[in-house]
Amino acid sequence: MKIILLRDVPKVGKKYEVKDIPDGYARNALIPKGLVKEATQSALAELERTKKNIIIEHEVQDTLLEKSLADLKKVTLLMEGKGNDEGHLFASIHAEDISKALEKRHFIVIDPEYIKLEKPIKTTGEHEVPISVKGKSVMFKIVVSRVK
Repeated sequence: MKIILLRDVPKVGKKYEVKDIPDGYARNALIPKGLVKEATQSALAELERTKKNIIIEHEVQDTLLEKSLADLKKVTLLMEGKGNDEGHLFASIHAEDISKALEKRHFIVIDPEYIKLEKPIKTTGEHEVPISVKGKSVMFKIVVSRVK
């Protein structure tokens, strides 16, 4: 039976692949669980439309990401943290904190996995933070100040 995978299925295939599998396995195990559907002409046409929409969506996301990276060059992010008089912070600033602050203050959405900190920021002052996405890198500045 020819089927379309609706989800990744171990030892069968990945989502949106068209596979040929035994009828019994498809009818008794995979179709009742909603993991696959039969590959009819209309289902295959719908699959092609879905794949095209996914490609278009990825292109739009890439364009928005490139715009966000261009905007980041101009950004200086101000962050605060509790610390001592020598400039050491009590709690480190991690990539997740930077991502949330960028979204909240500058409306730039960057996934924390793209923020490439060598180690969490533990001191006050200016820090250069690299962001690397799909082979494109940009540096932006974070100014960390101490609150009492």
